[in-house]
Amino acid sequence: MSYSSELALQYIDGQWKPGSGSWEIIDFNPYSGEKIASITVATVAEVDQAYRAAERAQKEWAQVNPYTRRLVFERALRIVEDREREITEIIIDELGGTHVKAGFELALTKDMFREAMQLSLRPEGRILPSPVDGRENRLYRLPVGVIGIISPFNFPLFLSLKSVAPALALGNAVVLKPHQNTPIVGGTLIARIMEEAGLPPGLLNVVVTDIAEIGDALIEHPVPKVISFTGSEKVGRHVAQVAAGHFKRTVLEMGGNSALIVLDDADLDYAVDAAVFSRFAHQGQVCMAANRVLVDRSVEKEFTERFVAKIRGLRVGDPKDPATHIGPLINPNQADAIEAQITQAIDGGATALLRGRTDGTLMEPSVLTGVPADAPILSTEIFGPVVLVVPFDGEDEAVRIANDTPFGLSGAVHTGDIERGVRVAQRIDTGMIHVNDGTIADEPIVPFGGEKASGVGRLGGDSTIEAFTTLKWISVQHGRSAFPF
Repeated sequence: MSYSSELALQYIDGQWKPGSGSWEIIDFNPYSGEKIASITVATVAEVDQAYRAAERAQKEWAQVNPYTRRLVFERALRIVEDREREITEIIIDELGGTHVKAGFELALTKDMFREAMQLSLRPEGRILPSPVDGRENRLYRLPVGVIGIISPFNFPLFLSLKSVAPALALGNAVVLKPHQNTPIVGGTLIARIMEEAGLPPGLLNVVVTDIAEIGDALIEHPVPKVISFTGSEKVGRHVAQVAAGHFKRTVLEMGGNSALIVLDDADLDYAVDAAVFSRFAHQGQVCMAANRVLVDRSVEKEFTERFVAKIRGLRVGDPKDPATHIGPLINPNQADAIEAQITQAIDGGATALLRGRTDGTLMEPSVLTGVPADAPILSTEIFGPVVLVVPFDGEDEAVRIANDTPFGLSGAVHTGDIERGVRVAQRIDTGMIHVNDGTIADEPIVPFGGEKASGVGRLGGDSTIEAFTTLKWISVQHGRSAFPF
């Protein structure tokens, strides 16, 4: 499964071929800066080819026995298991992910293939009663047809497959556009896995391209009925607006600004461990990451001392080294943006308990406290190794601070009283929140999604079926209806 050349192509209608655009996307290793691959971009014409191929293939796929469909995902799971070491190396090279991060993403990926096997068999029809004598109301749950998927750079393998695998399992076809920083892990690697697993041609198409080349063609095209997007809030808003103008359904998973709340009766050592992982997993490039750690003032000093001490012990460096905790950010622009956020916060009055250095894409952790209530960094997403420690006095203030953000994706509450934690969790405006755990969690049968600017819709279990299928009412009149004229 070489990825330097074989996967540096478009995958359309079962064929591997170069794009016909006039420029190339260069895929770099974010740690070494070395070129991994160059991929000639797909054009609007190739987006159309991909959607038309998907449209043709889907009709036959929808008629395939779901027990037969599930065999594809069984084989795909075995491929991932057999090639886990090789896929880990690709994740490290293209994403700058550490060994821990790669293992975490692969575990989620394998769970998603297992869930896809089950989803193939899950859609159920219903027969509903009618007030009309002799009428039978049949309710069919059917695939929507073709789904356009736009995936991000941070967990590209899993977050692409989170839509791709269920969509295919439910009888749909797919056109996937991976992020331009991770075209292989988020796109062509998946195409290769599914091709080897026996997925018929045309059902999965991968177009590696950029909005500078295709504009909104991926969203506006008449074929896809649903657009599944994972990425930034800014781009998600645009996707939502364009899709709505074309009467397309959307599933949007966007940014977060999660709070991990440490109440006065929490196990502080455990809360420290949860907070460090929740903030610094994959360099903080996780939508569910705990940007803000809210600590009851009565335990603030003790918690903060332990928290900063543990962060000082994190190792920053080469992601190929199994001892590395924090690898590179995805590109230098991302590092520059995070540096600007830190500088602005400190200039505005925040105190740096720990001020990490930046060297290219490598950023050492920073811990800020005393952040003014009106500082922009408090209400925005921080996609890097920076954490804000915010003290509070009592539960009501903790809830107010946690909710003082336009986002509402995840969160956590730490306490010695589980039911107290649940009561506080119920008051936080998020789609997901965890008591006595980290803020980063995803399970295949649980509805995943956010409130406010964190997104629209849910994926996972029954929510995935709702997202990628449609309902059709067919009535059967067994007698004769009486018509008024």
